[in-house]
Amino acid sequence: MTVENASIRKDDTTTTSFIDEKQIESLLHDCQPTPTSVQRIIARSLSKQRLELDEVATLLNIEDPEQLDAVFTAARELKQSIYGNRIVLFAPLYIGNDCVNDCQYCGFRRSNREAQRVTLNQAEVRAEIEALERVGHKRLILVFGEHPRYSADFIADMTRLAYSVRQGPGGIRRVNINAAPLTVEDYRQVAAAGIGTYQVFQETYHRATYERYHPAGTKSNFNWRLHAHDRALEAGLEDVGIGVLFGLYEWRFEVMSLVAHAIHLEEKYKVGPHTISFPRFQAAQSVTAPDYMVCDEEFKRLVAVLRLAVPYTGLILTARESAAVRNEVIELGCSQIDAGSRLELGGYRQEAHDQNLEREQFQLGDDRSLEEVIMELLERNYCPSFCTACYRLGRTGEEFMKIAIPGSIQQFCTPNALLTLKEYLKNYATANTKSSGEEVLKTQLAKIADSRLQREIVNRLKRIELGERDLYF
Repeated sequence: MTVENASIRKDDTTTTSFIDEKQIESLLHDCQPTPTSVQRIIARSLSKQRLELDEVATLLNIEDPEQLDAVFTAARELKQSIYGNRIVLFAPLYIGNDCVNDCQYCGFRRSNREAQRVTLNQAEVRAEIEALERVGHKRLILVFGEHPRYSADFIADMTRLAYSVRQGPGGIRRVNINAAPLTVEDYRQVAAAGIGTYQVFQETYHRATYERYHPAGTKSNFNWRLHAHDRALEAGLEDVGIGVLFGLYEWRFEVMSLVAHAIHLEEKYKVGPHTISFPRFQAAQSVTAPDYMVCDEEFKRLVAVLRLAVPYTGLILTARESAAVRNEVIELGCSQIDAGSRLELGGYRQEAHDQNLEREQFQLGDDRSLEEVIMELLERNYCPSFCTACYRLGRTGEEFMKIAIPGSIQQFCTPNALLTLKEYLKNYATANTKSSGEEVLKTQLAKIADSRLQREIVNRLKRIELGERDLYF
């Protein structure tokens, strides 16, 4: 079934929504914070329990500076206890910007006659991936417009191509997808190609606002998009990613809806979302800023509350944000960031990078190179990670949740982060980055209390130094 045909299924509009707008608005009105309630909710989150909607509403309503500071402190503590100092790095690769939709906030919308429509062919995609591999990337997210040409067959072919490219010591080990919602049958097809997480962002969970911003095209069907992750999980995909575009509607409502979506997936499939993304609106070609722009302070608050609400879920902070904002927000709970990103079609092959809105979906806030981002992370004592071990060893879906929810995931993630950092330093880093990276390796290694594990990590680091690659726990 094509994307176009999927949009006219007769049962799309009869599916019951798990987003109860009246309930969300009522909770946001009624759940007022007190010192005792805030303390209790924070303690529950720090015990690595997912919060309920009334608890999230209470945190979102905090105005008292001391209570708000307690939320930020708890978010930092929770991030450290579950994820440690590691930050996973990836790159987005835009495959094509043809689109049947007319999203009013997007430079790729079909009514934008100034947009340069491009779909990369296999040779061009291969060249893009080679360019990414030359600087050290191991994790990609392939991004597609919503158009019949970007079918399940096409997505699967591009995924297999990405895994096949080898440039020097490079190789892509994890391919995630951001594309249109599919049918169960089509999800099975892309799953067979070995994709990782399949991202579909609702953009806004407020139905009237959704209809306003999506007047035409496949995406105008609210329920078809809302239940995309249900169909993906029913098809056997184990990792799905949710998100909204902050700025389209009131930010507290959207945070509540993201958590409601996570609760729905967890209760129905025993697997919450693998990742949550929270991009803010950024300038795009011929697009007017929406009505609910989120300021930096509100942005930091929503990230901290999301961290406390769903302790086990990866939070993705994108290069839409400036380097300064990213540096502040990372410590509040983010576990993944993109680095060295280029949004224009074919942008990674360009020797000189110039942002071109005619071939971009929106403007970047942080256009630093991968090594520049890594160097700053190292200077701040973070451990950059390219780890993909869990996905390749079957620690996904429900199995991932069994170790992620209690926080046990760090027993794998920290060692694997150190191994992938060592590999990057050997293959790609300049002298200054290599020196800083070796210091971070020593510091992080010294923090591992299990002496047996520490010895095994040292052994594998030596093997990488001698030329072995792709070692993991």
